[in-house]
Amino acid sequence: MSVARVTEIIASSPNSFKAAIEIGLKRATKTLKNVQSAWIASQEVMLKNDKVVTYRVRMKVTFILN
Repeated sequence: MSVARVTEIIASSPNSFKAAIEIGLKRATKTLKNVQSAWIASQEVMLKNDKVVTYRVRMKVTFILN
């Protein structure tokens, strides 16, 4: 029997949502073992002078506890 835990990660990138997701997952896997999945709960952009300057994602990362 496995026990899973979910943690919330917020990550951002100046380039794209995809890059923000990759940054968040890379950071999560540094400290979390057995990462199984990630659910993107929300996406948002930060604007400056009517232009997108930051892409931000809020994700829920699921990992298995040993």
